[in-house]
Amino acid sequence: MGYLSSSRYVRFLNISFVVISCVLLIFSANPADFPVQRNTVLNPNPENDCSVLKDLHDYKSKCLHLKSIGPCVDQGFIDYLSFLYCNFDGFPVLGQFLLFLWLLVLFYLLGDTASEYFCCSLESLSKLLDLSPTIAGVTLLSLGNGAPDVFASLVSFMGKSGGTYDVGLNTVVGGAFFVSCVVVGIISILLHQEHVHIEKNAFLRDICFFLMVIASLVVILVHGKINLLGAIGFCSLYAVYVVIVYLYWRFGREAFEFDPESIHRNDVREPILQKDRTVHIEERVFEEACRTEGSSERKYCCRLLIRAIELPLNLPRRLTIPVVSETKWSKPIAVASSTFAPILLASLWNWACSGMGVDTSLAYGIGCFLGIVLGFLASAKTEKSNPPKRWLLLWLIGGFVMSMTWTYISAQELVALLTSLGYVFGISPSILGLTVLAWGNSLGDLITNVTMALHGGTEGAQVAISGCYAGPIFNTLFALGISLVGSTWRIHPTSIVIPMEPELLESLGFLVAGLGWAMVMLTRNRMKLSGVMGIGLLVIYLASLSLRLVQTIAESSH
Repeated sequence: MGYLSSSRYVRFLNISFVVISCVLLIFSANPADFPVQRNTVLNPNPENDCSVLKDLHDYKSKCLHLKSIGPCVDQGFIDYLSFLYCNFDGFPVLGQFLLFLWLLVLFYLLGDTASEYFCCSLESLSKLLDLSPTIAGVTLLSLGNGAPDVFASLVSFMGKSGGTYDVGLNTVVGGAFFVSCVVVGIISILLHQEHVHIEKNAFLRDICFFLMVIASLVVILVHGKINLLGAIGFCSLYAVYVVIVYLYWRFGREAFEFDPESIHRNDVREPILQKDRTVHIEERVFEEACRTEGSSERKYCCRLLIRAIELPLNLPRRLTIPVVSETKWSKPIAVASSTFAPILLASLWNWACSGMGVDTSLAYGIGCFLGIVLGFLASAKTEKSNPPKRWLLLWLIGGFVMSMTWTYISAQELVALLTSLGYVFGISPSILGLTVLAWGNSLGDLITNVTMALHGGTEGAQVAISGCYAGPIFNTLFALGISLVGSTWRIHPTSIVIPMEPELLESLGFLVAGLGWAMVMLTRNRMKLSGVMGIGLLVIYLASLSLRLVQTIAESSH
C-alpha cells in the first residue's frame, strides 16, 4: 500500500500542476496583471517597502502597493505576492490553497529531479571516470544526495538583494539538525532491541569533524561578514574531510569490515518517493483500477489515462534532460532532449538578462542552431535498442548539466515561494527555511536511512548512522560553502554582511547538544543503539522547535 500511496500522491501533484497552470494561463489573458517575475537588478526593492505589506489589511491595497514598488522577492519566475493579492481579492483562501498545492509540487520536483536525474548522472560519471568508492562517495555521490540543500542554499545566497541569506543558513542548519537528531533518534528507537553496535572510530571521526564545522560556522556568524578568501577556506574544509575519510578507509578500518562511503552507493539510488519502482506500481494500479470484465480496449484506455495523468511533470524534464540509462533508453526521447536542451538554456539566459538592455535574439539563435545540430547527430549516431557507447562522457555531461538546471529552477521557485509565504503569513522566511524547507529536503534522508537501518542488518544500520552525519557535513561545508563563495565572488574584494540571528545560534547550540548526547550515550553504552539515546535526541529537537515557535508567536503579537 505504501507504493500505491506514493503513486497516487504523484498523480495528485500532476493534477495540481495542471490546475495551477490553467489558473496562470487565465490570468495571462490580462498581461498587466500576469504575475511573472521580472529581472530587478537595476532597481532592487528596499526591504522597508515590502515590510509595509503587514500594515495593509486588504488585498486591493496590497496589490496597489506591489504594483508601485515592484516584486518583493527577486528569486523565481513568478511574483507570488502579486499572484495572490491582485487576483484573489474576494477568494483569499482559494489563492492560499493554490500556493500550498504549488509548494507540494515544487518539493516533489526538487527531490524527484535530484534523485531520478541528477543522482543517476553523477553515479554514471563516477563509474565512467573510474573513481574509487571512497572518492566517489564523498564527492559526486554526496553531491547527488545533497542536491536539494545545495541548490536551495545557492539560490538564497545568490538573490540580487541579498535579503534571503537567512533562508539558506537556516535551511542548511535545519536539515543538519533534523537528520542528526530526528533520523538518528528514530533509528535508535526502532533498533534498540536488535543489539546493533556502531563502529567507534568512524563515529567519533564524523562527530568530531562535525563539531569543528559548527565551530567554524559560529565564528562566521559572530564575525558578521565574510570575504572571498574566508569563503574558499570554509568550503575547502570539505577537502580535508575527504582526505581524512579516504585515509581512514584506506588504512584505519580494523574493527569492522565496513565502508562508510557505501551509504552513498546505496541511498543515492533510492529516490525520495521511490519512483524507480513506478513501473511495478503502475502495473499494480492498473490491475486494481482496470480489473473489469470489459474489453482489452477499455483496459488499454485506462492505462493511457494513468499515463496521461502523470505526464505534465515528467514530460518537460524527459524532453530536456539526456538520459543514457539501459532501463530508460529511448532514441526518440534522446533526440528530443538533445534538441530542446540548448533551447531551454537559451530561454533561461534570456530571462535572466531581461531588463538589462541585452539583445536576446542572439541567444535564441545559438540555442536553436545547437539544438538542431545536436538533434541531428543524436538521430544519426544512436541506436534504437541501446544507449550510445561512444561519446558517452558528453552524454553524461549533458545529463548532468540539464538535471542541475532543473534542480536549480525548482530550488529557485521553492525559495521564492517560501519567502513570499513569509510575507503573507507574517512568518520570518528563516523560520520556514529551518522547518518547512529543511523538512522537505530531508525527507529522502529519513526514508532511505530508516529503511536501510531496518532491512540492511548490522551493516545497514552502520551505513545509515554514518549517513546521518556525513550528509550534514557535506551540506554544511559544500552547499553553504559554495553559496558563500558565489556571493563573495560577485562583490570581491568587499565582504558580504551576514545579519546576526540569535535564533540561528540557538539552533546551532541545540545541534551541538544533540551531537553531544549521541556521543555520550553511545560511548557509555559500548556503542550500542538504545531507546534512551533516541528519545533524548527527539526531545532535544522538539525543545528547539518549541522554543522557536514561542519566539515566532511573540514576534507576531508585537
